[in-house]
Amino acid sequence: MPRARAPEAGRIRHRTMAEFALEELREAIIMGELKPGTPLRLDELARSLGMSISPIREAVRQLEALGLAKHVPHQGARVLDFDIDELRDLFAVRLTLESIAVRRAAERFTEADAEQAAAHLDRLEAARGGTDVREPMRAHTDFHFTLYEAAESSWLLGLIRPAWDRSERFRPTLFTPAGELQKRHAELDRQLLAACTARDPEAGAAALYEHLELASLFFETELGGHGIFEPR
Repeated sequence: MPRARAPEAGRIRHRTMAEFALEELREAIIMGELKPGTPLRLDELARSLGMSISPIREAVRQLEALGLAKHVPHQGARVLDFDIDELRDLFAVRLTLESIAVRRAAERFTEADAEQAAAHLDRLEAARGGTDVREPMRAHTDFHFTLYEAAESSWLLGLIRPAWDRSERFRPTLFTPAGELQKRHAELDRQLLAACTARDPEAGAAALYEHLELASLFFETELGGHGIFEPR
């Protein structure tokens, strides 16, 4: 079960109890606190998060929409499992959508966008390698979505978000204690920001490809030594 925490302690961006519940449950799934196959019982979750069942019900519906949970007839919702083939599919979808977003963002990037994105990277670097990977993961997400929001396309954001949230379940390994892969990951984030700041769509798309392809090394064993974008 997710750790009990009062909604008031949640991040400012939460506007409703349902949004707070969604973020708590989403992170619990990503961090493995709610394991694949775990039943999402509304009454238990409501007690754990200290709220009524109504926002929990809405949050679980959103988890199903994000592909993190599945409704089982006569049993309710359960945390959905995943496999390495799904990881490949997710990264192929992300490459297509996020490449479009990065190219558009680079064409429209402002000084304010650059400052905000750089601040998120500073947060990420400060939190990287700590015992709790939640903060670096949050900063990493905030960084990327600052870029994607600069593309000024609500449709793109709406399409990117489910694939991003679904692949978050594979992401905690990116923020484990420091190493060469984590160092390369940080370098590519900086390259991505530099390309957008320079308003260079091609450089941005290239940095994004390398950024996603880095998963081939993080998941080398699971992928059998093949690239994340190589045909199966």
